[in-house]
Amino acid sequence: MIINGKEVAASVIDKIKGASAELEQKAGVKTGLAVVIVGDDPASHTYVGAKSRMAKECGFTSVQHTLPEDTTQEALMALVAELNADPAIHGVLVQLPLPKHLDSEPVIQSILPEKDVDGLHVVNAGKLATGDLDTGLISCTPAGSMLLVRQVHGADLSGLNAVVIGRSNLFGKPMGQLLLNANATVTMAHSRTKDLAAICRTADILVAAVGRPEMVKSDWVKHGATVIDVGINRVAAPEKGEGKSKLVGDVAYTEVSEIAGAITPVPGGVGPMTIAMLMANTVIAAYRAAAEKPPVF
Repeated sequence: MIINGKEVAASVIDKIKGASAELEQKAGVKTGLAVVIVGDDPASHTYVGAKSRMAKECGFTSVQHTLPEDTTQEALMALVAELNADPAIHGVLVQLPLPKHLDSEPVIQSILPEKDVDGLHVVNAGKLATGDLDTGLISCTPAGSMLLVRQVHGADLSGLNAVVIGRSNLFGKPMGQLLLNANATVTMAHSRTKDLAAICRTADILVAAVGRPEMVKSDWVKHGATVIDVGINRVAAPEKGEGKSKLVGDVAYTEVSEIAGAITPVPGGVGPMTIAMLMANTVIAAYRAAAEKPPVF
């Protein structure tokens, strides 16, 4: 089974459009998302453009603040404070990475937890760690990956072994918490893990988030396992012509897809889910701000 992230994301977006229209009709509240980008990193601008377009498509008020490369820490923090105080904005997102002279951690932690639609604030991370999935906001890529796992296994993962390769705050840790919360038995593996391949072979659900192109080979994967590939790596593709490149994941897709029971492709797997869950978090935040019961995704 090839898990089609585009299709799942489209169904999430449909639900968001309905929820956003309903909130406006019922409570007179239009969902608002503000995205802040500093500098002129082309990849970041591509991501931000996609987020802004999707917010408009969902019927949100979409605000983008593009700041120059030499913006000071104080100016950036002041803008975040302004957005925190604006009742028309329900989600605040600062596009990472920031230019080298800026410290991103204090910026992220200065976003109000209830507007932290990236799910990176320590309050939201703490709620997830203590199993409170109802009042916090969950980091978008793990939340999206979890929806893809559910396509295959349903909501209850009792009796299944899950292995997450990668322990970042952005993905690995929250993914492990979500799997644990769904009753899976979870192993967190990483660069210091001894005999990584043997540990991966125990997994009914294998999640790869290491940022190393096609690192997970077919002999790492148990027959019939569900493989979620979170990696996005650009590699040379001489077969397409000189100087051409292509996107690949952290999993050697062609060989692993012959062993796995279900697998996400790159592109078209986890990627579309990240933006969909960002929109979901924003509409959830708007519902909570209006003291209405938020939709469940």
